Amino acid sequence: MSNWWPLIKIVPITTNFKFVKFAKLMATISVIGVIGSLYLTLTPFQGPCGGLNCGVDFTGGVLIEVDTGQTPVDLSAAREALSGTQGRQDVQVQNYGTPSDTAGRYHAMVRFQPPQGVSGPVAVSQAEDTLRSALGDSIQFTRQEVVGPKVSGELFTGGIVALLVAIGLMMLYIWFRFEWQFGLGAVVGLFHDVILVFGLFAVTKMEFTLTAVAAVLTVIGYSMNDTVVVFDRLRENLRKYKKMPLRDVIDLSINETLSRTIITGVTALMALTALALLGGETLFAFSVALIFGIVFGTYSSIYVGAPIILLWGVKRGESESGDDEPEPVKLGMASRP
Repeated sequence: MSNWWPLIKIVPITTNFKFVKFAKLMATISVIGVIGSLYLTLTPFQGPCGGLNCGVDFTGGVLIEVDTGQTPVDLSAAREALSGTQGRQDVQVQNYGTPSDTAGRYHAMVRFQPPQGVSGPVAVSQAEDTLRSALGDSIQFTRQEVVGPKVSGELFTGGIVALLVAIGLMMLYIWFRFEWQFGLGAVVGLFHDVILVFGLFAVTKMEFTLTAVAAVLTVIGYSMNDTVVVFDRLRENLRKYKKMPLRDVIDLSINETLSRTIITGVTALMALTALALLGGETLFAFSVALIFGIVFGTYSSIYVGAPIILLWGVKRGESESGDDEPEPVKLGMASRP
């Protein structure tokens, strides 16, 4: 098959990159990125979401999506009409999408807190009547959501608990399978990836909903999977090459798993790119978060998890093969059978 499918040869079978050589530089960049992401995510220090653009799932209230057809949405008119009647609070009206990617139609998203004592369905009906008066009777309502404050609080708490439980289970898995140095590297890598994904939402102001929580959980799983592959090969090489310096063993292990990592990551990125472009507004933030998380999940396996093992050191196991030096490794292509 390789004779007529030349693209498979783009990724070299064997490489000899010196990853550890740049560990200090990459660590500095990672620390700056994590600190910046934390700052943007937490400021302003206001509940429940700080600097994140939380959706109705977490803030509660009413969400209505409006389709005005070929007519641009008059945001100021809609905002003034909704704010001036029925006692609504925190009224937000904003465009989303562009006519070029929504079949030439204009859309807007409306969010507000319903008046005291007014039920959700009644608040939606009143708001739709108000919007028709402000924007015209030809507008269409494509989505309506109502989430009460109690439910939104429970959803927010549940989302945070889900993230913490996922990270905790990953920690236990690494602790039982590897030594504590490996577990420390894996956990630091996990927090690195999760915090950067939150930073992405804070910078882009993409809506943070339960779908975004699902994206973060998926990133945790992918990041841990890639880290375990690298760590497993590193553990094998530590037993095999007991006299080789630790930094060289780390470089060797990463190079040996690099081809698999690249092919797996590119395959996932191709599917997610198609989902981001064709999945519509609802799945766009989910897809972008996963693309971002996969890229940095791969990065953290190389430049976060492994360097921590180099920093703390690791105990060498019994030699299984008696070899002291690896076979020569050459950078570039290698013939395939």
